[in-house]
Amino acid sequence: MKKFFAFRIFEENAAGRMADLGLDDLDPGEVLIKSHFSGVNYKDALAGTGRGKVIRRFPCVGGIDVAGVVEHSEDGRFKAGDEVLVTGYGMGVSHDGGFSEYVRVPADWVVPLPHGLTLFDAMALGTAGFTAALSIHRLEQNELSPEKGRVIVTGATGGVSSLAISMLAQKGYEVVAVTAKRDAREYLKSLGAAEIIERSGLEMGTKPLEKAQWAGALDSVGGGMLAWLTRTMLQEGVIASCGNAGGVELNTTVLPFILRGVKLIGIDSSAIRMPLRLEIWRRLAADLRPSCLDKTVHAISIDGLPSAFAAMLDGKSRGRTVVRF
Repeated sequence: MKKFFAFRIFEENAAGRMADLGLDDLDPGEVLIKSHFSGVNYKDALAGTGRGKVIRRFPCVGGIDVAGVVEHSEDGRFKAGDEVLVTGYGMGVSHDGGFSEYVRVPADWVVPLPHGLTLFDAMALGTAGFTAALSIHRLEQNELSPEKGRVIVTGATGGVSSLAISMLAQKGYEVVAVTAKRDAREYLKSLGAAEIIERSGLEMGTKPLEKAQWAGALDSVGGGMLAWLTRTMLQEGVIASCGNAGGVELNTTVLPFILRGVKLIGIDSSAIRMPLRLEIWRRLAADLRPSCLDKTVHAISIDGLPSAFAAMLDGKSRGRTVVRF
């Protein structure tokens, strides 16, 4: 039986380590993929270190993203040699995931590689890029446009937010980036941010409604940051909430919603149905393809995952990390 490397997470300490697996060890599915690249996400870092209750069953190969070439398919939609990608669903959580030289998944999870993207591009974007694009798509569905006013992006150096800044700037939005990292100014400017606000100098206030400033917001932080955003949106402002790095609690009032018509949209990129999933990937290869990928991505081998996880959870990472097989 063919043996290969995988980063597998075990119940002991709910932490992961390198393991030798065979194809018979992988979860069932109609499509077997030879992995070329995977992406490292905050969720992966929580799962791989046991610092978050993410994994739904043990043992489980980590990694919620993968891009590669079909090795074998029992579904007529795919054939050997097809370039494909998979993000989300239960991969890397309740189903063996992308941190493996081979991945086997249900055919209904598989996305053909969009024209205009390479396999590396797909994972340079990965769940982070998909989440950023889905957030912008939802903001636009709620009538956000560049002429409405400034758009604020929090957690600005993270994978989702870095890519979102580039996407928004390319589409003509005036982007304000919020970061806790004092040395990130030039990096964020290079992505297209028109203004950078340091988190430490942010005056949040305590009133139910503060000065109205933002037409749109993309928030990957949650907690007190998201509560402040609800209080500072312009009339009919819209917020896309896609992360909780700063906490899961939301302490606010109904006043922003009933007096300013603020809209708060939750973004779940994992379980999106295939028609919209395909549309978002189409846009990622077209009008939402960020020009900043070369600035935001670095590649590692699979044995570099523990260091990548630590940097991400300690707030020392920047942009996107891609695992190269």
